[in-house]
Formats: sequence, C-alpha cells, structure tokens
Amino acid sequence: MISTKLIVYGRVQGVGFRFYIKTQANKYNINGYIKNLIDGSVEIVAQGQESDLNSFKASIIRGNGFSRVENIEEERFSEKNFSLFSVKY
Repeated sequence: MISTKLIVYGRVQGVGFRFYIKTQANKYNINGYIKNLIDGSVEIVAQGQESDLNSFKASIIRGNGFSRVENIEEERFSEKNFSLFSVKY
C-alpha cells in the first residue's frame, strides 16, 4: 500500500469535483479523503496499490468535464489505515 497527499489546483471547487473524485476512488479501490482548502484548491489523501493510484491520478487530471486541473503537488507519507474514501467538509 502506498499513501500520498495531493494538493490539486485549478477550477476544482464548485464544479462537482469532490463527488467525481469519490466515485473515481471507489472505482480504483482507493481509500482516504478529499476536502476543499480555503485557497480554492483541494486536498486528496489517497491510499492504494501503485497501479490503482496511477489510474486514480490520471482520472484526477482528466476531471469531470467541468473542472480544470492546472497543477498537482504530491507528497508520499508513511502509511495510515483508511477503510474507505470520504468527502470531508
């Protein structure tokens, strides 16, 4: 299992991005969470197998048709145990 934190910049708030990411996380067996940040970006903490994470990250870049990802910062960290993927408010 790999754990990573992604900060996603662009048009990612107010466009259904969190719901889209939650569905993609379920599709690729990713656990963790997504939440909006006050600067207009979103934070995604994701845990899964490397191949699943790569597919998940590709879906983040692709977006939901309303979002526009301009940049992603990624930082790997020590494993935590997440049992599901959630949207934090």
